[in-house]
Amino acid sequence: MNDSLFEGRADIQAVAMYVGQRLDLRAFEHFEQLATGPLAVRAGASGAAVLFRYGVAVFFGLTAAEAVGFLQDIRRLIIEPIEEPQTEEVALVVQKGESEGVEASRIRLHSVDIQRLQLVADVLAKSVVLAHYEITIASQFDRVEPLATNLKQAGRTGHKGRELLKYIGDMLTIESKMVGRVGVSEKPELLWEHPELERLYARLEDEYELEERHVALDRKLMLISRTAETLSGILQNQRSLRVEWYIVILIVLEIVITLADKFLG
Repeated sequence: MNDSLFEGRADIQAVAMYVGQRLDLRAFEHFEQLATGPLAVRAGASGAAVLFRYGVAVFFGLTAAEAVGFLQDIRRLIIEPIEEPQTEEVALVVQKGESEGVEASRIRLHSVDIQRLQLVADVLAKSVVLAHYEITIASQFDRVEPLATNLKQAGRTGHKGRELLKYIGDMLTIESKMVGRVGVSEKPELLWEHPELERLYARLEDEYELEERHVALDRKLMLISRTAETLSGILQNQRSLRVEWYIVILIVLEIVITLADKFLG
C-alpha cells in the first residue's frame, strides 16, 4: 500500500472485529494483497483490511456497509464464526508535526503507510480478543462461584464431575488460544524489520493495556481452573469413599448371610 490509498484524508476510521475462531488466510489469493505479516488486502471502494489467522479482521476506511459486504465475501473462510462479534473502533489522525501516539481516544500518526496500519491492526486485534475473553471468563466466574459456595455451605460440590472437567477444559482452551495463537504478550514481527516503530507500538500497547489485561486474565484463568480442579478432586474422593462404604456393606452382608446359614442350617 502507498499513501495514495488514503491521500487527502486526515481522519480514517479503524474497526477491529473478532469474527471467528480462525481465518483461512491461504484462501485469500484472489484478493489484491497489499502486504503480508500480517496479511493486508484492499477492501471496499478505497479502504483496506488487515487479517489475522486467529479470527480477527481490522478494517481501515470502510463504511459499515462495506465491512458487512467484505465479511459476507469471506464467510466461507471464517472457521467457527462468532454470532455476536466483539468490535473495537478508533479514529486515525494524520499529523506529521506531532509525536505519534494516542490522544483524546484517537491514534495520531505521521502517515498511513502500510507498516503503521499493520502495527495499529495488531494492537486492535489483540485488544478485541482480550475483550472477548474478558467477557467469557467473567461468565465462567459466575458459573464457578455457586460451586464454591455450595461446597462451603453444604460440604459437597453438588455437580457432576463431567461438568467440572468441562470447566477445566474451557479454561485450558482459552489459555492455549491466547498464548499459542494470538500471542498477546509478544511483540509483532513487524518491529524486527521496522525498529523505528518501536516507540509507537509501546505507546499503543500501554494505552490499550495489553500486558496488564493479559496478566489479569491469566490470574483469573488460574483461579477458575484451580477451583474446578479442587472441586473435581473432592468429588472424586467422595466417590471413592462411597465405593469403600459399598464394599464394607457388602462384606458385612456376606458375613451376616454366612452366619445365618451356619446357625439356621
